[in-house]
Amino acid sequence: MDVFRIMGGNRLSGTVRLSGAKNAVLPILAAALLTGEPVVLKNCPRLKDVSNMLAILQTLGCTYRQKDGEIAIDASCAQGWEMPGELSKQLRSSIFMMGSILGRFRRATVTYPGGCEIGLRPIDLHLSGLRALGVKITEAHGMIYCDGSDMRGGEVQLDFPSVGATENVMMAAVLSKGQTVIHNAAREPEIWDLQNFINAMGGKVNGAGSSTIFIEGVEQLHGTVYSPLPDRIVAGTLMAAAAVTGGELELDNVRPGDLAAVNDKMRQAGCAIETQGARLFLRAPKELQPVRISTQPFPGFPTDMQAQMMAMACLAQGTSVIVENVFENRFAQASQLRRMGADILINDRTAVIHGGKLTGASVMSRDLRGGAALVIAALAAEGVSEVGNVEFIDRGYEALENTLNALGARIQRLS
Repeated sequence: MDVFRIMGGNRLSGTVRLSGAKNAVLPILAAALLTGEPVVLKNCPRLKDVSNMLAILQTLGCTYRQKDGEIAIDASCAQGWEMPGELSKQLRSSIFMMGSILGRFRRATVTYPGGCEIGLRPIDLHLSGLRALGVKITEAHGMIYCDGSDMRGGEVQLDFPSVGATENVMMAAVLSKGQTVIHNAAREPEIWDLQNFINAMGGKVNGAGSSTIFIEGVEQLHGTVYSPLPDRIVAGTLMAAAAVTGGELELDNVRPGDLAAVNDKMRQAGCAIETQGARLFLRAPKELQPVRISTQPFPGFPTDMQAQMMAMACLAQGTSVIVENVFENRFAQASQLRRMGADILINDRTAVIHGGKLTGASVMSRDLRGGAALVIAALAAEGVSEVGNVEFIDRGYEALENTLNALGARIQRLS
């Protein structure tokens, strides 16, 4: 296992160009199975989760080539519909494959997905959505068996705007006869991106970005060349890192509208933020101010930025309050931040953070975003910190230490 050794107290300054978003690339990779023609994705990050998804596609019979941020996928020889259990347990997003495998082969055998332990994240919404399309589903011995031989368009009502369930139903419906309507659909930008990718292959999907999505089934899809949208969570993480170090940051290849909720809280913390087209500029204040955050599905504040904002709040002059409404177990970073001197009180889904100073310590990542939060805290802490379990961080950030070092940080990766 790798460890980050971080010398705190260095001001970050410089420019970063964002790669494609992990949360957009993964469902798009799954959707590439829906066509037998080649698909090329550009500006893709090299991440552990992306590698796992490509390995899953390979076990199903796909071939791929990955070089210089480009991924070329050929699913023409794909014939497997049984998901590999070991790979699936390493990747929560493997559940996306259920919809695309059903769409391509009309049957699927999958195991329950893995990923970070940030809450229950039940897949009931995925299964009920697919059942609304006529899929017969049996659960036994830790496996999910799906029979889509009678699959057709239908009305899907989601009890919660789940991103994964919305994407799964979209992929299952695109090659099914008739019209599918998803009510209470997730509105995240990544849903809009998946719609655009499917339509680039010849699909007929519209409404993504709103709470109602319409899918008109088509007989087949063709290949395409596509660039996934930039990663708004990586953008927010880098903004938080610059903020706690009193730095200045320029981000290139951003979609400012996707960052509206994050930008609002950054300004509340005292940061000056300007946007010009696809560029964003942040200048940190002399002293960070406390924030009040309540995570919500998009367009609310993203749960994937909650941990990073908690790290920021530990350095603010005053008391911050964070309410986690999406996942019930996403404050794992709090105990590790306390090892660095943070004053954090947790009561159920509410965290109260009394800001101050942090000192270097040895801490352990418990999940992807919590690991990023510990890196942010270490950048502003007095002395040297060591952040363990870096493999969690590698799931969503490509060589994060190199990106931060280029901005002026002092981080070593130790094996």
